[in-house]
Amino acid sequence: SLIAERERDPRRARILNEMAAGELGHRHRLEARLTELGIPIPDPGTIRVPRWTRLQARIAPVEKLLAAREAAEDWEVTDLYRRPTGDEATDQLLTEIREEEDSHSEAVSRLRLEGSASPSPAQHRLNRILGREKWHQLGSGWISGAIYGANDGLAAVFGIVSGVSGATGGSHFVLTAGMAGAVASALSMATGAFLAERSEAEVAHANVERERAEIASQPDEEREEVSLFYQLKGLDKAYADELAAHLSKDPATMLQVQVTEELGGASSGGSPAQAALAAGLSTGLGALVPVIPFFFLTGAPAVIAAAIVSLLAHFLVGAAKSLVTLRTWWAAGLEMTAAGVIVGGATFAGGILFKL
Repeated sequence: SLIAERERDPRRARILNEMAAGELGHRHRLEARLTELGIPIPDPGTIRVPRWTRLQARIAPVEKLLAAREAAEDWEVTDLYRRPTGDEATDQLLTEIREEEDSHSEAVSRLRLEGSASPSPAQHRLNRILGREKWHQLGSGWISGAIYGANDGLAAVFGIVSGVSGATGGSHFVLTAGMAGAVASALSMATGAFLAERSEAEVAHANVERERAEIASQPDEEREEVSLFYQLKGLDKAYADELAAHLSKDPATMLQVQVTEELGGASSGGSPAQAALAAGLSTGLGALVPVIPFFFLTGAPAVIAAAIVSLLAHFLVGAAKSLVTLRTWWAAGLEMTAAGVIVGGATFAGGILFKL
């Protein structure tokens, strides 16, 4: 249901909600069987979806979530519900549930492969029309950008701090270089995010205006597009053509339909100021971590403290990235930490090699 809340296509959202309802039905049937066998049912209040998993469901790309859900359905079909229990009635129930889970797995697979499967005649024709309109653009959220901003700031400035520390033995020059790198990284990310988000808003506005112009200059083709969209939703061709012809009588209504169906809505993305603030702050905070010890220490103690806090921050940022990638948090954290060790070690060795 968490994935369905993020799905913009009403049909796909309905399918996902129906699957969620089916899973709830499985739970009730299993609980009823446990009651019949005199086995206590766990308190629902003690069984919760982990917060990390809920965050992943709200942040990670929908296609990645569907892929993970498909893998889970396959495991339930091929492993969980195939384990014999020694009780005939229970095994029969598990067989029935397994068959339903198999249909769920196929449904998720179809949702994932819709874009790559052999298109229907209507989809094929629609793809040909849309293929001539190369100006469509897709946006992205700022949350993943903030995570990767912290990653970039931390990695870049840790490299600077390590290199200058190797060259100077951890002198006060490290603080100067580190702060300069942190400020430069934060400002660069902030301005880049601001310009990218504003460009997305400009592109969205241009897309709507171009759609408006196409409705005026190519009314027949735009009417066919609308008909094809409705045919893909299940309407027969005659009725879809009639509906499209009726909508085309009002250009404003036609534009609204095309913006919704073809562009996925008139959303112009996020706020440029919000994106700049998120990217700048996350990059700046990540970049400050390796510098902090040098506010209080110099020499070897500062270098050692910077390495410890930086590698710990690498682990935390890597774990945070798993919200987007759906990897296990500890594996993503360890991978990021290993990358930090490589960057820090290489730049520190380089600093020693080119010592002033």
